Amino acid sequence: MSKALISFLLASSLFCALPASVAAAEQESQPGQETSLLQRYTNAAQDVILQGLKLVGVRYRFGGNREDSGLDCSGFVRLVFKDSIGTLLPRTAHEMSAIGQRIDSSQLKPGDLVFFNTMRRAFSHVGIYLGDNYFMHAPRAGAEVRVESMESSYWLKRYNGARRILGDDED
Repeated sequence: MSKALISFLLASSLFCALPASVAAAEQESQPGQETSLLQRYTNAAQDVILQGLKLVGVRYRFGGNREDSGLDCSGFVRLVFKDSIGTLLPRTAHEMSAIGQRIDSSQLKPGDLVFFNTMRRAFSHVGIYLGDNYFMHAPRAGAEVRVESMESSYWLKRYNGARRILGDDED
């Protein structure tokens, strides 16, 4: 099965799993009426995920910040957040690990940042959580942006934590 098809199927299943109350609330909202925090979070998360999935297949390049020349893990996350919701994030995974709200793995939501120790130092790798223990990231030289399971033994051993960036300014 092709990577694009897998990404599409994963995105479809994630969006189908969103709470029905959010969809119902969106249909009932009146012009001029404020949307709930859940609605704003869900819409921002969808934007982030869809933008990220567009980059599946882009080649990895250490220090890369651009789609056309390649992306590293933090360059990928930075580009996704900038292009989807206009949020400018720090350049490195370690710097990203210090912003937003720290969350427990049991509280992960789509759009959260997930961090791993891949270089014998904490917070040396970052990706974007998709839901159902999947995340998207730019893994390493010779690879491409892709979706992977956080339940694989490699990622389980290296998981460092997560931060929630979405919703910080929407109280």
